[in-house]
Order: sequence, then C-alpha cells, then structure tokens
Amino acid sequence: MSAAISFLEGRITIDPDICNGKPTIRGKRITAQTILEYLAAGDSEEEILFQYPSLEPEDIKACLTCAARLMNDRYELSRVA
Repeated sequence: MSAAISFLEGRITIDPDICNGKPTIRGKRITAQTILEYLAAGDSEEEILFQYPSLEPEDIKACLTCAARLMNDRYELSRVA
C-alpha cells in the first residue's frame, strides 16, 4: 500500500505508485509537469482542458501555485568531483 500525500486541498498528490512518484493532479496519471509544459509551450487553459476533459480549471491553477511555491525555496549547488 502506498503512502500518498496531497497538497493544495488535494489537487496535487504524490504517490510513489503513480507516475514514479511525480506530483500528479488528484491522483490521476496526469503530472503537474505535463500541464506546466503545455502552459510554457503557449497552450491556453481552454486547450488543456479540452485535451484532458477530466481536469478542472482549479487543477491548472494548483499546478501553477505548486511551481511558484517550489521557486520560493532556496537552493544551493554543490560541485561534484
């Protein structure tokens, strides 16, 4: 049995048994990364919702919020070798 966790009122879930543990939308096999890549490529919210009819506009907003929160963290680079 997996130990799934969720964020943003359950809109973003992480389950090691789904999509190799990548953040997905409500436990579906649609990763947040996929939605962000569509947005980065210039696709509109309407186009994404047409391609993925099981999604809701709030799911796309949750992907953006999740990405924004990740960018708010501080990262340090370490030299390897």
